Amino acid sequence: MVSDQLIARCLREEPKAQYELYRLLHPLLMGICTRYERNRQDAVARMNQGFLKILTHLADRRPEVPFELWSRRIMINTVIDDHRRQKQRKAHETLEAPPERADLAEVNSYLGHMEVQELERMLERVPAMSRQVFNLFAIDGFPHAEIAGMLGISEGTSKWHVSNARSILQQALARAVAVDRARTPSP
Repeated sequence: MVSDQLIARCLREEPKAQYELYRLLHPLLMGICTRYERNRQDAVARMNQGFLKILTHLADRRPEVPFELWSRRIMINTVIDDHRRQKQRKAHETLEAPPERADLAEVNSYLGHMEVQELERMLERVPAMSRQVFNLFAIDGFPHAEIAGMLGISEGTSKWHVSNARSILQQALARAVAVDRARTPSP
């Protein structure tokens, strides 16, 4: 948790305080960035951009808003801003074929012991735009109308991207379940 004293020191632009704030926020901010960016280098770049915005706009923060929530929103907006700058390049990525349905009981069982890193690897298979919309909707809890406004797309397109991401993730889960089933000996 970020203390009011640390924020005050950062407002005075004390380098040690800024570094301490960076260390405290790093796990939260990198968690957001790695959900939206395919490679670590891009995630680190986005995280540093967002942290710079946090420092730059620290005096603008309303005190009644919890600091972590405020900084999280700035980071998400930083990722969205970058998306807008890169929109043409990312919009031309190819989409994969629709997945086949997996046995839901097996998938749910597999999800119970799946590692976070494995889910992150599966999310990397999702095209950038669909992954971004999926993260905003399923993980960050934004409604489709707000996502549409942030990204300059229609609500229907937002819904399609969530559906596309889910389909790709279901296909990846089905493959992972099949591999897990092949490794596990039958009783």
